[in-house]
Amino acid sequence: MIQISFYGIVFAIVFLIFLLNQAIYVLKEYERGVVFRLGRIIPIKGPGITIIIPFIDKLLRVSLRTITMDVPPQDVITQDNVSVKVNAVVYFRVMDPNKAITAIEDYIFATSQMSQTTLRSVLGQSHLDDLLSKREEINSELQKIIDLQTEPWGIKVTAVEVKNVDLPQEMLRAIARQAEAERERRAKVIHADGEFQASQKLADAAKIIGTQPSTLQLRFLQTLTEISTEKTNTIVFPIPIDIIRPIYESMSKKKEE
Repeated sequence: MIQISFYGIVFAIVFLIFLLNQAIYVLKEYERGVVFRLGRIIPIKGPGITIIIPFIDKLLRVSLRTITMDVPPQDVITQDNVSVKVNAVVYFRVMDPNKAITAIEDYIFATSQMSQTTLRSVLGQSHLDDLLSKREEINSELQKIIDLQTEPWGIKVTAVEVKNVDLPQEMLRAIARQAEAERERRAKVIHADGEFQASQKLADAAKIIGTQPSTLQLRFLQTLTEISTEKTNTIVFPIPIDIIRPIYESMSKKKEE
């Protein structure tokens, strides 16, 4: 009798511990408990200590933290018939735990599949130049479409970011040639604009020198100063025509006589 009582007490203690383990849950601040009582859903539990009825209630934990999910590379043909591989990252979180459990079998897998199909659909309607230059607009459009489709599941998509766009080698070479041609065009435009501005400044300087002849003499003295600082064996002295004109006229008169 003593042995039976001892085993009975041990069994009762073990069974009590098992019941407590099945009845008491501790839910973290970012967790909520979706409880099914005899198959019917009851109000959400948590956070903190949650007590349920063992064998009658079933509790499923749902995290409310933002989930970061990589969208694997997708083969996309853009509207201008360029084949590219594009991958992305999606940020989403559960807003309604009851819908996330009851409206969809696996909300993470479903969101992943929806993101992949939406990525191919949206990028297939875009041109390659838009895909490379208008990344923010495409991200915003992807976020709106995916969020609208996952809303019935109690999921909120907060952001979608296109990560990498892998282009074929032929297209990379074409883009490099286009960029080089664009740089050459800009260089020629800048050079022509500089020549135009310089010609304008020279024309303005000529007008000033024409109205003030003394400025030409000052320019002559400045040129001599610059030449004197250089190490050279030949120095050219520009002589104004007004200085040699009287000599030329006198020589002309002597020849006539």
